Amino acid sequence: MNAEQQRIQENAELKAHWNRWGSYLSDRQWGTVREDYSPYGNAWEYFPHDRARSRAYRWGEDGLAGFCDRHGEICFALALWNGKDPILKERLFGLTNSQGNHGEDVKEYYFYLDNTPTHSYMRWLYKYPQQEFPYQRLIDENAKRSKYEWEFELLDTGIFDENCYFDVMAEYAKASPEDICIRISITNRSSETAAIDLLPTLWFRNTWSWTGKDKECQIAKVADGVMKAHNQKYGDRYLFCENNPPLIFTENETNYYRIYGTPNPSPYVKDSFDQLVIHKNQEAVNPAQVGTKAAAWYHLEIAGGETAIIKLRFVDRYLDNPFDRNFENVLIQRQQEADEFYESITPNLDEDSRNIHRQAFAGLLWNKQFYHYDLENWLTGDKAEPAPPLQRLNGRNHNWRSLYAEEVISMPDKWEYPWFAAWDLAFHCLVMAVIDSNFAKNQLLLLTREWYMHPNGQLPAYEWAFGDVNPPVQAWAAWRVYKIEEKRTGNGDRDFLERMFHRLMLNFIWWVNRKDPQGQNLFQGGFLGLDNIGVFDRSKTLPTGGYLEQADGTAWMGMFALNMLAIALELSREDPAYADMALKFFEHFMYIADSINHVGHNDIALWDKEDNFYYDALTLPNGQEFLLKIHSMVGLTPLFAVDTLEPELLEIVPGFKEQIDWFLKSRPQLAKNVASMEVKGVGERRLLSITSPEGLEQVLKRLLDENEFLSHYGIRSLSRYHLKNPFIFNWDNSQYQIDYEPAESTTEQFGGNSNWRGPVWFPLNFLLIESLQKYHHYFGDDFKVECPTGSGNLLNLWEVAAEISQRLTQIFLRDSNGKRPVYGGIEKFQQDPHWRDLILFYEYFHGDNGAGLGASHQTGWTALVAKLIQQLNTYD
Repeated sequence: MNAEQQRIQENAELKAHWNRWGSYLSDRQWGTVREDYSPYGNAWEYFPHDRARSRAYRWGEDGLAGFCDRHGEICFALALWNGKDPILKERLFGLTNSQGNHGEDVKEYYFYLDNTPTHSYMRWLYKYPQQEFPYQRLIDENAKRSKYEWEFELLDTGIFDENCYFDVMAEYAKASPEDICIRISITNRSSETAAIDLLPTLWFRNTWSWTGKDKECQIAKVADGVMKAHNQKYGDRYLFCENNPPLIFTENETNYYRIYGTPNPSPYVKDSFDQLVIHKNQEAVNPAQVGTKAAAWYHLEIAGGETAIIKLRFVDRYLDNPFDRNFENVLIQRQQEADEFYESITPNLDEDSRNIHRQAFAGLLWNKQFYHYDLENWLTGDKAEPAPPLQRLNGRNHNWRSLYAEEVISMPDKWEYPWFAAWDLAFHCLVMAVIDSNFAKNQLLLLTREWYMHPNGQLPAYEWAFGDVNPPVQAWAAWRVYKIEEKRTGNGDRDFLERMFHRLMLNFIWWVNRKDPQGQNLFQGGFLGLDNIGVFDRSKTLPTGGYLEQADGTAWMGMFALNMLAIALELSREDPAYADMALKFFEHFMYIADSINHVGHNDIALWDKEDNFYYDALTLPNGQEFLLKIHSMVGLTPLFAVDTLEPELLEIVPGFKEQIDWFLKSRPQLAKNVASMEVKGVGERRLLSITSPEGLEQVLKRLLDENEFLSHYGIRSLSRYHLKNPFIFNWDNSQYQIDYEPAESTTEQFGGNSNWRGPVWFPLNFLLIESLQKYHHYFGDDFKVECPTGSGNLLNLWEVAAEISQRLTQIFLRDSNGKRPVYGGIEKFQQDPHWRDLILFYEYFHGDNGAGLGASHQTGWTALVAKLIQQLNTYD
């Protein structure tokens, strides 16, 4: 057991609180639903970036390279000023959903370079221009561009030309759970001397203004270069600042004069440091040197090509010599231990793969965030504040009053999506289980707790609409996390598995009762995360009236049933009572598989025998029903509903084999062309699959056709067939059309940043890879298909899965020309030695050239590339 693994174990056993402090500070708190107290839910407009420096947040905090405690009470982050910007750089800037021509978009360059599960070593890099940051130009230029044009990026402004910028590196190393060594390295990349102001800032989250109670926290100067923070929860904490810089103090309170034009109760407000540093207002800070927000003020003149280093130490006791030799030793040792930890996960990687692998995990860990949201309080208002608008009592999330969140949660992207998303989180947990299975298990359990799950059994989707429906992948994630830990440690956590099973039973019942209105085992569900993949917005009332029977909704439920079956069988090894539940989920699966292949409202199956593909079926108010023949990921989702039953398990579980044999004999029509229960595969195992072996071959012809789904960079979400053959639906003098779009969407069908119309997405690609591996587990090496279709190259399904994995990982790897497809034609990232090995893990990828698109730090689910690298190198 290496040092980091030992810390993980100590943390899990509560022997040492290594996870009390971590990179839990959000990258963006402004523009979130939590901070929105407008009448009509205009979150972006109600609390914009321009107000963030002056207005106290209600539910969280944000900052650059920030860390905080797991309750988000004491926060630390960096503030910067290049001598030219109109405002202090305290947080990342980006466009709102309405400002960006493809939706919200961060307009900064920052990178999560390293992190460990206990946050014992963390490293973050920010590229800060030396010229005035072009806030308004970024807004104006993007406003001019249509959805048919590329976004206007910070690099496009020319501000990084001649390397006129600073590399700001923040490193954190824990000497102990309560002792954090901080090293800030600022490198001037230009050839000329340049000035920069650095303000490492410590503050308390404002928890007092909303209650009307007195503050019970304070930060004060106790010696030159030393400040002490005190509150009831943590007692005393000290921040030691090397070289005894000036210490400045204010309050984390709203500047009412700037925001509302009314007098401030105190001159010391949230944006006082901005007033002092930029506007030279000495009266803005408290001369008594106390407050709830404090900073050390370093003014640095850095020669061209040189690096300035500032050291700080955050600790729970007073130190006489905080920057002795031990300080540097801690940083060196923790970095070496991080190297050892990741080498133990996937050893012997080449340098490029190791770099990608490491940064993927770093991004996953940096995207942990303290998340606080009390729906009841948010809806009804705070005692010391004006009552919220009455409209909110019947507005967003008003049916989720029971939801109460106050935990560290894995976020999709702490700037673009600084809120949990139910199905994103499931994929995060799969990757997290490789490095910290305890955190992964606790995250999955969290969303099924009574203060998250709705009393009716629905899981909360995300804060913009908790009632939206995400694909039910939690059972899959729970099962995979269990198996990953079992393989790694030799022991599976049955207590975790059992708790998840009972809670997910409620969610399964919710799906059956709410999303199968016709009682035919054909499910709806709405958009199901696949925002623009269909011709209609599936989350809204259809323009035709009627309803959709969704191939993907039905397939997700088939997969859900199989996952619950697998869990029940595992639990029945020690408790025979679960065998009955296993049979119940077996029956659910068989009926779902039969319905999607054979039954529709008017006997129209979702499986089209002519096209050999799955489609959604549209039912009109008059009862007429027909298929929407769109070649999309919707039609590939049924491949996810596959599993095998091992012969030894059938023998171990008492009575289960006899029960399923009886069921199949008494319901022979369900077994026919649905699942290979009666045909024994490799090792006499049995196959459960929505797609028959014959149907699988036909679907794979489309899947592996480079003129349809197979890209050089993975599987497209919409077939390239629709580039020349758009799907058109005419109704009531209106035309609805869907075409292949390999990059950004040109429609606002489901919001400004929604695009499933062609790009490659990691989560569904990953599920396809796993499904193909399961099929191979049953069919063995003799079942081969052409890959790519028409090439004459025959591969078994394990090899096909590996081929797709290779195509996905090569998005990030340097090609034969030394370029990374993820960065397309961005020469700065392709050629510059200070940029080319910095990896951004985008939300999705261009379907034809692999360039990164959408949210730039979506390491939440794109971190799956780390798992693929592991599999390709260890055959796991």
